Amino acid sequence: MTNSQAWNYAIGMIKVDGLEPTEDFKKYIEKEKKGEATMEDVKRFLDKKYKIKESKDA
Repeated sequence: MTNSQAWNYAIGMIKVDGLEPTEDFKKYIEKEKKGEATMEDVKRFLDKKYKIKESKDA
């Protein structure tokens, strides 16, 4: 499976649940497909965007 096929599969799996990737995430996917970003870059993007802030009381 090529990198592009893997991303297409992953996006398809997301859509099965009735969800759609954000435009920002789609841009990152395209960058990764073209070799302009690494999977680590994608991971950092997602971690930054979706990181849950911990309570100071925890």
